Amino acid sequence: MFVKLKPNGSGYEKASNAYSSVAYTMLLGEYANNDMFLSKLRALQPELCITAAYGNMLPSKFLKIPPLGAVNIHPSLLPLYRGAAPVQRALQDGVKETGVSLAFNVHALDAGPVIACERLVVDDQVKVCMVLVSQFNYVGSKLLIHELPSIFNGSARVKAQPQDDSKATLAPKITPEESWLCFDQEAEVLHNKVSSGFFSWHNYVVTSHNLSRFVHLQGGQEPELKF
Repeated sequence: MFVKLKPNGSGYEKASNAYSSVAYTMLLGEYANNDMFLSKLRALQPELCITAAYGNMLPSKFLKIPPLGAVNIHPSLLPLYRGAAPVQRALQDGVKETGVSLAFNVHALDAGPVIACERLVVDDQVKVCMVLVSQFNYVGSKLLIHELPSIFNGSARVKAQPQDDSKATLAPKITPEESWLCFDQEAEVLHNKVSSGFFSWHNYVVTSHNLSRFVHLQGGQEPELKF
């Protein structure tokens, strides 16, 4: 989402009365270093760019376009779980607490200064990936709206805290191979893998010793076992 301020008025007024004072445009682009994409972005003359669930690093030529910079809503307590699958990896690890971070984008993976964050408890009621993602969307939106005034008036740059890279952990994309469920593993490991949303590949490969079964899962249907 790219936010472009209208002329006149202070940044605080624009942030407080977003619907009447801020013009915004959503521009989709698979690769932010694509020349055509960047040309369209420059034509918009954005003051601020907001990213969420983009999954790739933003190039320097992108970050130089908006005068106020680019801000990312990231579903983890940075520097933990930097990368494309922070929610899934946190659930896979069985964490009891996670959260949402609002951070400036830099030319490094989720490594920019953190403006603000909010913690979320992961209990049995929310220990399902899509439920947790919905909570992140709500909390992240509220966090952004709350911090927009400080971003517009420049105080966010002053208060933003640099991340401790020595404490960083990574959350890489889920691969199809990770849909394997091996019943030789502990029940908690299997439970966390299912809860974390690995089923989004629509297939599990279930193994135990020399037995291997391919389980095809499709919405609203019973599992089909193939030997």
